[in-house]
Amino acid sequence: MKNAVLIGLGMVADTHLAAFRDAETVDLSGIMGRDPKKARAYGRHAADLLGRAVKTYQNADEIAADPGVDFVVIATPPDARRDLIAPLVRAGKPILMEKPVERTLEAAQDIVTLCADHAVPLGIVFQHRARAASQALKQALDQGKLGDITNAEIRVPWWRDQDYYDTPGRGTYARDGGGVMISQAIHTLDLSLWLLGPFSTVCAHMHRTALHRLEAENWAGALFETVAGCVGTLTATTSAFPGTAETISLHGTKASAHLESGVLTISYLDGQTETHGASATTGGGADPMAFTHAWHQSVIEDFAQAITDQRDPMATGKQALMAHAVIDAMERSGTSRVWEKVAQV
Repeated sequence: MKNAVLIGLGMVADTHLAAFRDAETVDLSGIMGRDPKKARAYGRHAADLLGRAVKTYQNADEIAADPGVDFVVIATPPDARRDLIAPLVRAGKPILMEKPVERTLEAAQDIVTLCADHAVPLGIVFQHRARAASQALKQALDQGKLGDITNAEIRVPWWRDQDYYDTPGRGTYARDGGGVMISQAIHTLDLSLWLLGPFSTVCAHMHRTALHRLEAENWAGALFETVAGCVGTLTATTSAFPGTAETISLHGTKASAHLESGVLTISYLDGQTETHGASATTGGGADPMAFTHAWHQSVIEDFAQAITDQRDPMATGKQALMAHAVIDAMERSGTSRVWEKVAQV
């Protein structure tokens, strides 16, 4: 049984708490928040839900010095990462972190390199990889069932109320690193990269619609080409009321695949079809947390087992850099108005 500490008690904390409650191989032994008073209150809430004591830590140094902590889950905004991670890395504490790694590609690379230099495992919570339909599609691709993938469509037609962006710092470059791409669509982008491999070039437009007041984009669109030669389109927004599920459609020389709401449909060119998974909400509407905690539970339990087995977790920090590289290229293309190369990280 592994003991974990959760740092960051914001919107996603309750999802992690529910995941720890149902996990069989991991205990949440402690928490830490920016506001000590709120942290103590959340610690009591966590203890009541879990039925056991939960320690409240004052700072990252205290966590780093605790030999009873096997790994740390970081769920803070991305602007608070670097200072938290440094003492944990020096102490050799494995880190499982909510997306994004940091606000920029360069800063994200710095964190990944820091962990690698100290041989500290770094995992990222890209829970869409944990869905049964996603894993079925990955397996089908690896087995060549779809043939060569020639083109793809990636869509994230989500909605957020203005109240969401009225939270201080949300949708800003200083705290979040951008808008819809780095804060919401990064999940679907990561899943697409896991399935298709790295992108080579993008031509993008980053836009702020009149439906929201925020600093960064709430609509993004791009044409892209992958290193393997697939071409495709990507659109993402939080201004598509009332918000619907994200979709990934892949078209190959043997079959097409459509992934939506946790359900995979594969349509073969010979007329056969097959389906995998079960329908589930993914937080595309006004409630960002309207999704099951089971995917987070899978990610957490996989990370704990990866530490034991000395293998890579479900999504590594280095793998997460591919999504950061695409977003970086999209932002550059949105300014230059030309095709931009995606850094191969």
